[in-house]
Amino acid sequence: MKRLLAISALAFFLVGPTYAQMDKDVLKDIENIESKVIDWRHHFHQNPELSNREFNTAKKIAAHLESLGMEVQTGIAKTGVVGILKGDQPGKVVALRADIDALPVTERNDLPFRSEVTTTFLDKETGVMHACGHDTHISILMGVAEVLSKHKDKIKGTVKFIFQPAEEGPPPGEEGGAKLMIKEGVLKNPDVDAIFGLHINSGTPVGTIKYKSGGTMAAVERFVVNVKGKQTHGSAPWSGVDPILISAKIIDGFQTIISRESPLVEEAAVITVGKITAGVRFNIIPESAEMIGTVRTLDPSMRELIMRRMTEMAGDIAKAYGGTATIEWQNNTVVTYNDPALTAQMLPTLEGVAGKDNIQLMKATTGGEDFSYFQEVVPGFYFFLGGMTPGNTQPFPHHTPDFKIDDAGLLLGVKAMTQVAIDYLAN
Repeated sequence: MKRLLAISALAFFLVGPTYAQMDKDVLKDIENIESKVIDWRHHFHQNPELSNREFNTAKKIAAHLESLGMEVQTGIAKTGVVGILKGDQPGKVVALRADIDALPVTERNDLPFRSEVTTTFLDKETGVMHACGHDTHISILMGVAEVLSKHKDKIKGTVKFIFQPAEEGPPPGEEGGAKLMIKEGVLKNPDVDAIFGLHINSGTPVGTIKYKSGGTMAAVERFVVNVKGKQTHGSAPWSGVDPILISAKIIDGFQTIISRESPLVEEAAVITVGKITAGVRFNIIPESAEMIGTVRTLDPSMRELIMRRMTEMAGDIAKAYGGTATIEWQNNTVVTYNDPALTAQMLPTLEGVAGKDNIQLMKATTGGEDFSYFQEVVPGFYFFLGGMTPGNTQPFPHHTPDFKIDDAGLLLGVKAMTQVAIDYLAN
């Protein structure tokens, strides 16, 4: 008998904990709530709100959590909502996070529940759209909260539901997002031991989950280059200094940092200029130009190299053409780092929920996610949920007007997040 016990203990140590299939009562409640989760998703999609302005979104979330009898905290990081669910048995604290903000994108797909909301963003009229799928994240986590609130007897510890605003970044001049939630104590009282999050993906088939251990998504920097020249008549460029020409040369130079100076065999990196502002009239060479863009890196040393070389290059190129240029930096996210031990621990849960064949190992992406700030404080695991209709060969990317998610993908999200919470606390 002692020998058998020793062998069993050794096997547990070598392969880690094993997980049972989903409890039939929990599974039944998840399946019964699917239509409600989809209805919530349609509501949030039709009523999107930008970062730090998610007032009505937060009210609906808070009302739902309060109806479940939870302790509810509001106004965290401006519009964030937190629900605390205590299980019937003592144990650790696990956090589940969903982001709740939309984007300044004008929707143009054919969804019957598409957004018609408009607003002014950075002095421009624009539509507002859940063009990244955060509406599905909110609805999934609201569903998880309702299911787990009915099964407190299966919870060994506490579940903290974090509904986070401003994942896409707060408006200029404001604080927001995960960083501000952490600053205001969202991972404290009770102290969180581990955190989990998911992101719907329009290019991954429904029923599939993708993951990666370690570095998963990129550190994201926002940069602003201010170029100064000398204004003159468009017919006599030799009498001035053209900041638009200088901007073009700087953009071209930036790309050589990626193609000729960055060791891309180590990790991927991207420099993108997304906005240029200059001039007021066709026949005037303006005095100044402004460029706004982003840098994406997965390696700290490459991040340092690229930022240093961009700063040097902007000034040097402008000087060569008779102007000046300065660059300002703002960090938006750090590397989304999935704790390897936690990832390995929870992989059997995802396999049990979705089926082993539906769990796929992925490569790192150059997208960014401020869930990464939570992972700097506590171990975290962030995975991707399929939202593409099977057989679709041309899915529309995130952050685009035609972006779509198949409602059929939400059910697996509820199952995965529910079971992740139960199994983490149980083991």
